[in-house]
Amino acid sequence: MSHTLQFGPLSSADHEAVAGLLHRSLVQWYESRLGQGARFGDSPAPFLLFPQVYEALDPVEAITVRDDVTQAILGICFTHERETHLSIGIVATSPEAAGKGIARQMMQTALDKALGLGKRARLVSSLLNLDSFSLYTRLGFIPGAIFQDVLFNVPETGLTIPAPEGHERVRLAKVEDAIRIADFEFATQGIRREKDFHFFLRNDVGDWRVLVQENAVGELTGYMVVSVHPSSSMIGPGAVTDEKAATALLWQALDTLRGKSTVILVPCLAPGLVKTLYRWGGRNVELHVAQCTSAPLPTTGFAFPTFLPESA
Repeated sequence: MSHTLQFGPLSSADHEAVAGLLHRSLVQWYESRLGQGARFGDSPAPFLLFPQVYEALDPVEAITVRDDVTQAILGICFTHERETHLSIGIVATSPEAAGKGIARQMMQTALDKALGLGKRARLVSSLLNLDSFSLYTRLGFIPGAIFQDVLFNVPETGLTIPAPEGHERVRLAKVEDAIRIADFEFATQGIRREKDFHFFLRNDVGDWRVLVQENAVGELTGYMVVSVHPSSSMIGPGAVTDEKAATALLWQALDTLRGKSTVILVPCLAPGLVKTLYRWGGRNVELHVAQCTSAPLPTTGFAFPTFLPESA
């Protein structure tokens, strides 16, 4: 019996299958290329959070590829339409479907959507995964900012280093801060995604903390999102005006994750911050790069993407 590929949306009934696909694809890719498959654990259960969050945030935006006979999901690509761009999140294919061009077809579908919207597409991908990097650049993505993935194992008692200057101006964001944060990110980074901040601050799916820092006259100087969910201890997204703001926000974010391990995507163009994080005990585990289907826009300050492992 011949099998063909079937494109369609994702349903809640698919979440466990997607979690299994994400886990298998990451373990297979990292183990076969780098001998690091164990870093993703032996259970797909923690990956269930990703389809749950993405579908709550952007219902039916995900692109799935299925076997038309078995209906098994062979590939998943999460997309997120925002005011200024189309964001592409995790892109993964089943190890059993390798070599069928599924990732390319999903990406082309996403790019066709971005073109129809008249918006650029944006993503952040691993520089260790040259397969996906090559795919994206072939499709017209232009590499921009590079990030060092800095791993922290936060002690149960919190960081032992003194609190940095400016930490006293860091606070938990309130629901009414969502628009201010979106405006701040647009002014400094040229992108706008107000929907995301309303989602984080409502805190209905997942478990989020949103930190903001203000200057002496009450203007925002940065924000940082922290996931404290048992399945996912993540720092990001975030944006700041300078390295001092980043240091204060990241100190507070790490203190929020006592007893947990987390990875921060730190801009390579913030060398003072990178050295500070080394002194705090962080170590490099990977590199990521931001890519866009147009030349990088002028920005001020620094951005901190979310760490989302992908295997395309």
